[in-house]
Amino acid sequence: MRPGINAITLAVADLEAALAFYREGLGLATDGIIGTQFAGDDGQAAGDVVMFTLDDGLVLALYPAGELAKDAHVSRTEVDGHGFSIGHFVESREAVDALLEAAAAAGGRVTAPAHERPWGIYSGYFRDLDGHLWEIIHALNAG
Repeated sequence: MRPGINAITLAVADLEAALAFYREGLGLATDGIIGTQFAGDDGQAAGDVVMFTLDDGLVLALYPAGELAKDAHVSRTEVDGHGFSIGHFVESREAVDALLEAAAAAGGRVTAPAHERPWGIYSGYFRDLDGHLWEIIHALNAG
């Protein structure tokens, strides 16, 4: 196996609201909710999902939490955890501030205002509508 991460799937409580947050609020491009023809049932997960293909080819997917739990054969509480953060690098301090403002305007919650760190970054954090923690980062020595 070649090491790499090609997709990150976030469990969401409300797929429509999460779609609006990421598409309208943060400006990510997507075809919207796909897979609706796969209805699912008590034993089979439904196919409704939203996918964003990011510039580097990484896919960010949004999947209803109950369906993700069903698909992975785990309890709902096992997909509701938030013990990690997702880092997104941007080109400037201003871009960090602008993205934090956009997240807040779209209904997210800024948890730590942007500030400079002694190890050479300027960053701040927000939580999306489902509590997923994002860090928006500018490397100070990156030009």
